Order: sequence, then structure tokens, then C-alpha cells
Amino acid sequence: MADHKEPPQLIPPHGGYRDLRSYQMAEIVYDATVVFCDRLISKRSRTHEQMVQAARSRKQNIAEGVIVP
Repeated sequence: MADHKEPPQLIPPHGGYRDLRSYQMAEIVYDATVVFCDRLISKRSRTHEQMVQAARSRKQNIAEGVIVP
């Protein structure tokens, strides 16, 4: 009888989204966006808040998209 190995899963079944490269990159982009905005865009500007929120939502969307069994 042949052994059937299951292929490795793209997303681990335990929902380890923090190990995903896309999540790690989203964290880097978020951190860089916050630093960029704090240095170059007035905190009272709506643009500042929109850019930070967009970077934050990218990270959160990845986390929320992971299915936890």
C-alpha cells in the first residue's frame, strides 16, 4: 500500500498568520507608514490618518482572513 503524504498547507491549521510572509511584510509597511507620516505629514491632516488606517487595515485583513479550525 502506498503512503500518501499530504502536501504542506499554505496556511497552518492553527491560524498562525504571524508566520505568513505577507503578514510580516504588512507589519513592516505599517511601521514604515507610521514613521513616514509622523515625520512628513501633519498629524492634523486627514491624509495622515488615511494612510495609517490603510496600512493598519492591510495587516488586519490578512489576520482576519486566516481560518482557525
